[in-house]
Amino acid sequence: MYKDNQLYVAHSSNGPIYINGKMANRHGLIAGATGTGKTVSLQVLAESFSNAGVPCFMADIKGDLSGISQPGKISGFIEKRLPEFGLNEAELQFEGCPVRFYDVFGTQGHPMRTRISNMGPLLLSRLLGLNDVQSGVLNIVFKVADERGLLLDDLKDLRAMIDYVGKHASEYTTKYGNVSSASIGAIQRSLLALEDQGGDKFFGEPSFDIQDLIAREGGKGVMSILAADELQRNPKLYSTFLLWLLSELYVTLPEVGDMDLPKLIFFFDEAHMLFDDTSKALVDKIEQVIRLMRSKGVGIYFVTQSPADLPEIVLGQLGNRIQHAMRAYTPRDIKAVKVAAETFRANPDFDTSEAISNLETGEALVSFLDEKGAPAVVERAKILFPLSQIGPIDAMTRNSFINRSSIYGKYDELKERESAFEVLLAESEKAEKEAAEAAAAKEAEKQAEKEAKEAEKEKKKPGIFSKVWKAIVTAVTAAIATIVGTKIGNAVSGTKSRKSSTTTTGKIAKSATSAATRTITRELTRSILGNLGK
Repeated sequence: MYKDNQLYVAHSSNGPIYINGKMANRHGLIAGATGTGKTVSLQVLAESFSNAGVPCFMADIKGDLSGISQPGKISGFIEKRLPEFGLNEAELQFEGCPVRFYDVFGTQGHPMRTRISNMGPLLLSRLLGLNDVQSGVLNIVFKVADERGLLLDDLKDLRAMIDYVGKHASEYTTKYGNVSSASIGAIQRSLLALEDQGGDKFFGEPSFDIQDLIAREGGKGVMSILAADELQRNPKLYSTFLLWLLSELYVTLPEVGDMDLPKLIFFFDEAHMLFDDTSKALVDKIEQVIRLMRSKGVGIYFVTQSPADLPEIVLGQLGNRIQHAMRAYTPRDIKAVKVAAETFRANPDFDTSEAISNLETGEALVSFLDEKGAPAVVERAKILFPLSQIGPIDAMTRNSFINRSSIYGKYDELKERESAFEVLLAESEKAEKEAAEAAAAKEAEKQAEKEAKEAEKEKKKPGIFSKVWKAIVTAVTAAIATIVGTKIGNAVSGTKSRKSSTTTTGKIAKSATSAATRTITRELTRSILGNLGK
């Protein structure tokens, strides 16, 4: 509740408890077992910031937070508690907050996408569950894409780029390190698994503009609510997505230092998912972002069951705390309660560990930073009730907010531009075409050489006239030889030839004609048969 320019959150036996606006960017923690009132505490904080003009982002795991868009109403429970909070019904103004609904999958709100290149290899390696070697190869892929000026917008761009690096591994191994086919295959398989889980909808154009989270309407901060009921079924996708948002905020927003009120409050529900199976390098990066984010005017509030869910280096950055009940049934639970108690500045009026185990629903241990940045003594207090609706809204009401949103249509249509996939595909098609043309030219050259050799061979072969003349000469020579031989034989034997010279000449002519005819017939037959065989 924003009352008298103060953020009224809870009430203890010592009076109202306010969160100091100047210290709200020093981050916070809302912890407690399931069903103890964490969601209501988050809603009270969020609507108080909204009424003060501070926009908030929150992930709606169960769908309950959508009710913040609608006015609440008086109930017997609220009437009973009014005196405890020093309030009367007349001064209550039940109202909803301005909201924008988002959904990575685009079904329950405006789509939220980012480019592959914006997420970067570190977060993407976490999302894909890659080991150190595979992460190194992915770094090389991003490096090569950057050197070549290739845009990585969506998963098909990344797959094409990985395939390209794999095929040209020998070129990059000596420059960047080993690029094994096994690592390439493992990354490609992880991308397929991510796509099967709907992760492909998270990447693409247009990329989400982080400035759309910092919006006000009618003097109130806009509540940006991410539908996360489907998203949280893939814990790594959920946590990596929120990490990307934090990183974008850190990179994009300018330094502003401490302000009277933050520029943005970021609620991270189910915060334990952020640190499950997270490498030390990434935990250190998260801690650095959280530590430096306050200078950007952004407060980060983690919501989880136990403070022990968070690494100590992160827990130490959270100055504003609301601790709901924790149940201690096992030695591990008892240890968790003790850890939670030790994070507070002790109050001599009660035992903190005992109080944590005995808190009722709606009760909490509360400690906020004072004006000097020191944690206040912990108080046992009752959290205020929200002035907006507790519980979800129906689909029709949600759609009405989406359709009349000022950013309606900005992100709804997926757009394609020339990126790595298109460029590499064009290069591949060009290379294939050039290879086909080169192969065809080489084949044509071989055929031309073959034909030239055959033509040269044909030139060396005697023509039909030459063959006919040769046959005539051979026949005439043979005829003359026969006649001469006969005459010599007759002369030796004394036999007198009865044939005249005319008969001899005719015989020679007949032999020549017969030889010529046979040769011409044979060559013509060969020519005809040869043409039929072609």
